[in-house]
Amino acid sequence: MIKVAPTNAVPRLTASDTNVLRDIKPPLEIPSGWAWLWWTLAALASAAALYVAWKFWRTRRSQAAVVPPVPAHVRAKQKLQEALAMLGQPREFCILVSDTIRWYLEERFDFHAPERTTEEFLYELQGTELLTRDQKESLGEFLKRCDLVKFARYEPREPELRDLHGAALRLVEETEPVPPPMVAGTSDSALRTPHSALK
Repeated sequence: MIKVAPTNAVPRLTASDTNVLRDIKPPLEIPSGWAWLWWTLAALASAAALYVAWKFWRTRRSQAAVVPPVPAHVRAKQKLQEALAMLGQPREFCILVSDTIRWYLEERFDFHAPERTTEEFLYELQGTELLTRDQKESLGEFLKRCDLVKFARYEPREPELRDLHGAALRLVEETEPVPPPMVAGTSDSALRTPHSALK
């Protein structure tokens, strides 16, 4: 006869089953009450360092020497002086001289001259009071003579080119800003007001 174990029987534990070794659990990290304080101090120190660097940069930037802009009439005279080296090339000379006058009038009077044709430019100039009647006529003659060289392949001789140069220089000198009158006791630095501020 075969004995069958009852179905509701509980398995028996032996002494060897209860003595099984298990791994030790890792230690639990206990949060420090001071950690948040150190992080806050580090953030504040970083912010303070950035602020000091920013202030230093702004101070240095404001102390940097500010180069005053070159006044329009001074720049025009420099360009006209450079043009004298091109007397042997009439077309290039006339382009440089007429462009210099157009740019000068734009900067000096805020009159948009460089993009217009000579006819458009002179027509619009007639409706303004930027120049005297004689100056407008002289400018019109000057630009038409330059256009003959630039577009009609006319080749003037050197005396004629020097005459064009003189007309351009005369216009700049007649229209440049007038410096304020000297007042007794005025310092040198006050007299060095940029001419562009006198527009």
